[in-house]
Amino acid sequence: MSAVSAAEKVDGFTRKSIRKAQRERRSLNSSQFRSQENVVDLMPLPQLKDASSNEQQELFCQKLQQCCTVFDFFDSVSDLKSKEIKRATLNELIDYVSTRRGVIVETTYSDIVNMICSNIFRTLPPSDNPDFDPEEDEPTLETSWPHIQLVYEFFLRFLESQDFQPSIAKRYIDQKFVQQLLDLFDSEDPREREFLKTVLHRIYGKFLGLRAFIRKQINNIFLRFIYETEHFNGVAELLEILGSIINGFALPLKAEHKQFLMKILIPMHTSKGLALFHAQLAYCVVQFLEKDATLTEPVVRGLLKFWPKTCSQKEVMFLGETEEIMDAMEPTQFKKIQEPLFRQISKCVSSPHFQVAERSLYFWNNDYILSLIEENIDKILPIMFGSLYKISKEHWNPTIVALVYNVLKTLMEMNGKLFDELTSSYKADRQREKKKDLEREELWRKLDDLKLKKALAGKPSGLQSMKSAQKNASAK
Repeated sequence: MSAVSAAEKVDGFTRKSIRKAQRERRSLNSSQFRSQENVVDLMPLPQLKDASSNEQQELFCQKLQQCCTVFDFFDSVSDLKSKEIKRATLNELIDYVSTRRGVIVETTYSDIVNMICSNIFRTLPPSDNPDFDPEEDEPTLETSWPHIQLVYEFFLRFLESQDFQPSIAKRYIDQKFVQQLLDLFDSEDPREREFLKTVLHRIYGKFLGLRAFIRKQINNIFLRFIYETEHFNGVAELLEILGSIINGFALPLKAEHKQFLMKILIPMHTSKGLALFHAQLAYCVVQFLEKDATLTEPVVRGLLKFWPKTCSQKEVMFLGETEEIMDAMEPTQFKKIQEPLFRQISKCVSSPHFQVAERSLYFWNNDYILSLIEENIDKILPIMFGSLYKISKEHWNPTIVALVYNVLKTLMEMNGKLFDELTSSYKADRQREKKKDLEREELWRKLDDLKLKKALAGKPSGLQSMKSAQKNASAK
C-alpha cells in the first residue's frame, strides 16, 4: 500500500476514494481459495425424467456426486462448459426433489449432505476492506454464487420435502454441521445470509436435539461480537431467527433464557454498529417482555444504564425501542420504573439535537402511553415540568417549541391544579435564581472595586518615588 500524504490524511473523501480504488484492484473472494487443483471436465448425464424408475435412484446419486466438483469462478473464462453442466444439473435436482415423491430414501442422505457440504462449507476470506462500513461500503459478493445459490435452494427443498426424515438426517446434520453453517453467517454477501437464515430456521424446527446447541452457539457468537471482535456480518439475521425462537419459548421462561436477555441482548445495545440490527434486537427484547412482564424493570434499567450520551442517532433508536417496550408494559410494571424512565425522557426532551427532542415528544402521541402518564400524573408531571417549561421559552427549533406547547396543554388538562402549582413554584424558583444571580454580580462588582482601591492605596505617589530613588542613589 502506498504511503498516505498529509493532504490525504486531512481529506477523508480522498482517503475513501483511495480505499475504493484499492478494493477494485484486489478483490478477495472464497472462490480464489477453494477451487480444486485438478478439476475434472464434467460430462452431461442422461436426464432423470428419461431414465426408467429402476435407474432413477442410481442416476440421482451420480448427479449429486457430479455436483460435488467445485469451480474457480474468480477466473470467469475457465471451465465454462463444465460450469454450465453443473448449473443445469443443480436445477434438475431441485425440480426432482420438489415435484417427485419417494426420491429421498435412506441411501441418498449421505450423497445429498456431501454435495451440500462440498459446495457451501468453505473458509471465508478476510475482508478486502479492513475499514468496511456496512452502511456505506458495498459488500464483497460471492463470485461462485451462480452455483452456491442453487445448492442452497436444493438444500431448502430437501429439508421441506414430505419425504425428509430427521431421524435419518441427524446422522449427517449434526453439531459439527450446524457449527460450520453458523460460521457462514459472517459472509459479506447478504444473499447468502438470507438463505442461511431460512435454512437454520428449518433445521431448528426439525431437529429437536440440536435446539439447545444452536442457541448456545448463537450465544457464543454474540458474546465474541460484544466483548472481542465488534464485527460479525450476520448479527441481524441471527437475531431474526431468535425472534421466532423466543416467540415459541414455553412458560415459565428458563433461567438460561432470562440470562440471555440480560447478559447478551441488553449489552448488544452498546455496539457501534447498532443501526444495522437494532430493529431485530428491539423485536427480540419486546418478545421477551410479552412472554414475562416481570422482566420489564430489569430490561428498562439495563437500557438506561447503557443509554448513549454522545450519539444522537443511537438516542433516537433507544427512544423508539423504549416506546415499543412501554406499549407492551403492564401498568403495575410501569409504576416500578416510571421515575428513572421519565428522568431520562426529560433529558432527551431538553436535548439541543432536534431529532432527539422530537422523538421523545412523540411519546405523547401514543394513546396507551398517555393513559399510563395520566394514571401516574402526580409522579411524572413534576419530573417533566421544568424541562418542558424551559424549552417552551428557550429552544432554538420552532417545531420543538410547538410540540412542547401541545404536551404542556395535554398535561394541564390531566391535572390543572398540580400544573398551576408547578407553574407558580417554577416561576418563584426562577425569581430566586435571578435574585441570586444579581446578588452574585453585585458581590463580584464590590470585590473588584475593593481590589482596585487596595491596589491604588499600595502604589507610591510620584514625589515619594523620586525621594526614594535619590535616597537609594546616595546610599550607594
